[in-house]
Amino acid sequence: MRLPPELADELISHAVADLPNECCGMIGGRHGVATSVHRATNTEASPFMYVMDPRQQMQLMDAIDDAGEDLLAIYHSHTRSAAYPSRTDVELAFFGQTLYLIVSLADRDAPEIRAFRLRRDQPAESAVTEEPVEILEP
Repeated sequence: MRLPPELADELISHAVADLPNECCGMIGGRHGVATSVHRATNTEASPFMYVMDPRQQMQLMDAIDDAGEDLLAIYHSHTRSAAYPSRTDVELAFFGQTLYLIVSLADRDAPEIRAFRLRRDQPAESAVTEEPVEILEP
């Protein structure tokens, strides 16, 4: 996934704004390049997990589709842990073809953004595959 720097900043800004809870949302784009960030509400209001409201999720997916974009990724933040999927993240990954992007604020001075393919239907040792995230030059 290729990510323009202003969208990377938007993801980090959302993660910081929703502290102490995890943030969540969706990323639209074309041909593997992110072109939009769509913030969602974490209905769990929790620092340990996120859940998107199903109606809001459908609205965001419609907005991405209406813009002629593809759903490139579902994103959320980790407030204190590394940008690596938890067991819960894998168990709740219902979109097998979509990337799951994690913004880690474990080191507030150096937020980390990583992307993964999560396959909840696979054994634990093959359920998580990291995909590169390239922050584009401004």
